[in-house]
Amino acid sequence: MTAPTSAPPARVVVADDSVLLREGLVRLLDELGAEVVGSYGDADSLLAELDTVRPDVAVLDVRMPPSHRDEGVRAAIEIRRRRPATGILLLSQYVEVAYARELLAAGSEGVGYLLKDRVTSLAELGDAVARIRGGGTVLDPSVVAALLGRRSDPLAGLTPRERDVLGLMAEGRTNAAIASTLVIGTGAVEKHVTNIFQKLGLEDAGGDHRRVLAVLTFLQS
Repeated sequence: MTAPTSAPPARVVVADDSVLLREGLVRLLDELGAEVVGSYGDADSLLAELDTVRPDVAVLDVRMPPSHRDEGVRAAIEIRRRRPATGILLLSQYVEVAYARELLAAGSEGVGYLLKDRVTSLAELGDAVARIRGGGTVLDPSVVAALLGRRSDPLAGLTPRERDVLGLMAEGRTNAAIASTLVIGTGAVEKHVTNIFQKLGLEDAGGDHRRVLAVLTFLQS
């Protein structure tokens, strides 16, 4: 990681429920000369020690226990509330436009959003941490493309599987029927449906109102 020789090593914390990825990140950060001051399997553990470890940069998975939805995003916002100077690097397996927008809405200085396959490169990770620590913004090209595309395509933030689910919803299928068609569990379908509602900005108004609106968005796109 490029930095003036007089600058102390970046103090970095890592939070990811995947032990393999978490330990891999710690090793890469060590090689970059960063000081890893904490490694956690969930966001709550990190937040509990935040004021003790005092990181310069927090590297967070977007989805962590207990719900595996947006714990990383929620933790990032809380970290910035409690320690505004802390840089944030969110990692995700795929582009989630709603979460990228939420992160940037909380302040675009010293934040980053990268797909996980980017951090396999030592140079990419080192550059991202250095820029974020310096107050810069680092966005994966795929995230930028999705953010721009969202202006004309309301479904741009959906994953391919979420589009499949929404397409079957538009056919009037129940969650059970969708699960059978896609050969996945009903619990997985319910998670996809919830994600679709969130990404389309559909608030819970009770009943099937959000489901209807989601289908209408799909048909109009």
